[in-house]
Amino acid sequence: MKKTGIILLFLCLALSAMAETKTDILDRRNEIRIGWGDQIFETLMWHNPTSITTTMPESYRQVYKEDFRHHQHLWFEYQRRFAPWFALGAMFDMSEVGWTNVTRNGQGMEVERSNREYFYNLVFMPTMRFTYFYHPNVNIYSSLGIGLDFNGGTEVNEAGQSTDISVALNATVLGFSFNYKRWFCAIDLGGMTALQDKNVVFMAASRMINVSIGARF
Repeated sequence: MKKTGIILLFLCLALSAMAETKTDILDRRNEIRIGWGDQIFETLMWHNPTSITTTMPESYRQVYKEDFRHHQHLWFEYQRRFAPWFALGAMFDMSEVGWTNVTRNGQGMEVERSNREYFYNLVFMPTMRFTYFYHPNVNIYSSLGIGLDFNGGTEVNEAGQSTDISVALNATVLGFSFNYKRWFCAIDLGGMTALQDKNVVFMAASRMINVSIGARF
């Protein structure tokens, strides 16, 4: 997934010398895009153990979460521009974190290894965008989305359920769109958060850097 983000970034740079006029914006009100976003928050929160117990009897058992795999955000968005400066639409975002449960004895030796463990976040939300700077080659904008996050996977919550539903918020503080006729590439800086309450947080400022490509028609 990291390679995907790098490829999209290079496409942005390649399109930066092209152009979309204000007339084109009004003629092409529909927009679709596909994008990649980082998992900085998940990488900081869920990672391999920093220490393993090695001073207990061999009969001692402890389960560690190891071999974390962070499958970055992949997202799709549709928007319709009602004015050159304002658009409404909807977005679907999916991400996943995987790991292995490893049981070790008191000497730190592996005793048992589980099958694949994981959790995922599926986010559905309406979105709005405010474009406040136009240039023949570049648009600058901000956006906001509020919707639902479905968090599930191989683990269960205190109620024995494998899926939690929470409120999700996504904001683009600053976005740059590089245009060539109906095609464009964009870089967005912001963050996505999903939480049930102050004690149950599934994402916090995840997806801070986004790269996307799309078309307007």
